[in-house]
Amino acid sequence: MIRFILADLRRFKAGALAVVVLIALSVALSVTVTLQERAVRLGSARAAEKFDLLVGAAGSETQLALSAVFLQPSPLPLMSGGVLAKLSDDPRVDFAVPVGFGDSADGYPVVGTTTALVSALSPALAEGALFTRLGEAVVGADVPKRLGAEIKPMHGAADEGGHTHTEIAYTVTGRMASTGTAWDRAILVPIRAVWQLHGMEDEAGHEDHDHEGDTHEDHDHDHDHEAHVDANAGLDEHFDAATPGIPAVLVKPKTVADAYRLRQEYRGETTLAVFPAEVLTRLYATLGDARSLLLAIAIGTQVIVIAAILLVTVMHVGARQRQIGALRAFGAPRRSVLAIVWGELFVLFLAGFALGIAVGYAAAEAISASLAATTAVRMPVEFAREDVPLALWFLFLAVLVSLVPAVSALRLSPARALRA
Repeated sequence: MIRFILADLRRFKAGALAVVVLIALSVALSVTVTLQERAVRLGSARAAEKFDLLVGAAGSETQLALSAVFLQPSPLPLMSGGVLAKLSDDPRVDFAVPVGFGDSADGYPVVGTTTALVSALSPALAEGALFTRLGEAVVGADVPKRLGAEIKPMHGAADEGGHTHTEIAYTVTGRMASTGTAWDRAILVPIRAVWQLHGMEDEAGHEDHDHEGDTHEDHDHDHDHEAHVDANAGLDEHFDAATPGIPAVLVKPKTVADAYRLRQEYRGETTLAVFPAEVLTRLYATLGDARSLLLAIAIGTQVIVIAAILLVTVMHVGARQRQIGALRAFGAPRRSVLAIVWGELFVLFLAGFALGIAVGYAAAEAISASLAATTAVRMPVEFAREDVPLALWFLFLAVLVSLVPAVSALRLSPARALRA
């Protein structure tokens, strides 16, 4: 019977191929939406898991998380450097590290920070060593710079009319191991070099409130002409009340209870403390709404496709009345005729389903690879146990839909079919 079904499908291969392609495209849309939404959630969650708590100036929680965790360019407001000093001396804090943005080199963000953050992101470097002088840098795994290469920072980006800083050229001393996060595309340099490059340490003695609400870019434009950086100067990673303003501090609390206490303590009129995971949860809710809408569209598309296939199949069965009548006249049991007609359509559904899964998976992989190329965040495309009920439901629906033309074929009497 299987050979009969396959032989019959070969006779009508053009129509069979069209049915398979229609089913595959409708299934692929659902698979792509499901896998891509999951990939974004998994990738972003893994990227944020190294950052327990973020502290920044009062403003947007989402923007703070996107800038500090995913290194999305945005002029964050500066908060008092005294906040960093207070967090660094807090017994509840394992480490507190500043991050300073605004510069880039060859399209890669230059981030001012400390060796503590480099060690947290990459406990063991892939090659080289940590920076020990102001003129040294550690690059992410995806930054194509060799050890010993020079990096000339540029304010902003080249396509935005940025200008190259001439006061310093960083020398690459180390490369981090791959983290699967946006930091793989970052260039990490001493935060004091960034402050000096933008003339910010010259004003560190001024009152902190004079600069609250300013952005890193404001200081860059105001003080570039005063900048002086000693590239051979050693590191000083001790911070006090005279520390210049900073856009964000990454905090590693010692316990979960400490994390919640610190978040509550630094949520005020001038500072903002957030858990990146909570910010991502809210973003996931938005993604979930978009996913539900796209899945509804995909399901609607599948209903239309199935209806069209049913119509075509019923017409096809009508055109094969003589063949079906001959089978009945030669003594073929009703169940055999039912199995043949049902089996042909069910085979087409299975082929379309399998092709749709393959196409959807390939499309999700291509989208994730494109996003990873621009963000460095790895977004794993993978099926999950929760996908099994959806697949079983589709197979059940295919069984039922395939019965419609099969039952209609049984309603034809052999004599009437042969006279048609």
